Amino acid sequence: MVIICEFIYISDLHFGHKAVVDFDHRPFSGVEEMDAVLIQLWNSRVNKNDQVYILGDFAFHNEKPYSWYLKQLKGQKHLVIGNHDKKLLKDAEAMSYFVSVDNYLEVTDCQSRIILSHYPIAEWNNFHHGSYLIYGHIHNRTDEAYQYMKQFDRALNAGACINNYTPSSLNELIRNNKIFRENN
Repeated sequence: MVIICEFIYISDLHFGHKAVVDFDHRPFSGVEEMDAVLIQLWNSRVNKNDQVYILGDFAFHNEKPYSWYLKQLKGQKHLVIGNHDKKLLKDAEAMSYFVSVDNYLEVTDCQSRIILSHYPIAEWNNFHHGSYLIYGHIHNRTDEAYQYMKQFDRALNAGACINNYTPSSLNELIRNNKIFRENN
């Protein structure tokens, strides 16, 4: 039996955010290189009809308009709101690039129930019945929040840093999170 996965996920892109390069120890010389590489990696992975769920913090302290980034990114974009998306939500032109905008969302992908939240959650809907939580917010930190979340195989960090700065399918998130846990 072939299980079809339909969606792609990413969190905490932080387009235009100079400080995040140092904060996350991102492998870029500066924000211009980071933005260019993030756009290139996105478009190398995403096709125009792919459903991409951005789990918050799309851009922050960006000098370029949100629409400058969004119009370059392939796919049908869905936003799950993060703590750094307040200004984005007030930009009508930018918001026109999103198919949907939610604080929290539940979808079915790869024949699995998926809970989408910017924030890690201690227990989520259908937690005891095989559902997955895909979240962001903690980037590549290994602090107390990470230590708690790593005990749950079905809690997956969609942070750009964990997933090679590339939007990822459920199966790719599972693989990338496993590698991150093994290395930390």
